[in-house]
Amino acid sequence: MRVHTSLGNGFQEVIYQRSLEIELALEGISFEREKEMSVYYRDILVGTRRVDFFVENLIMVELKALIDLEDVHLAQAMNYLEAYNIEIGLLLNFGSKSLSFKRLLNKKFKQ
Repeated sequence: MRVHTSLGNGFQEVIYQRSLEIELALEGISFEREKEMSVYYRDILVGTRRVDFFVENLIMVELKALIDLEDVHLAQAMNYLEAYNIEIGLLLNFGSKSLSFKRLLNKKFKQ
């Protein structure tokens, strides 16, 4: 990924968010940054949470800037997919020497 190649690791997450925002715009990819999304429990609104990026009205993208992704980060991203009822997600980690990512699929997705 161009952002990680250019910046390397070691910056705060917000630096990577801003840089990825520039890259997506230059590539003509539609997205919303820090999109506020509703969280429901038993069809009752219980709060909101901002997703780092919502790409092409289809894919949730969460960014991290950690040395290593842990199971808790993957579980958190999966919980977001389920809470938002989004089918596909990406968890990107800019904190390691090489860009790492996990593709996520919400098996509970309802159209």
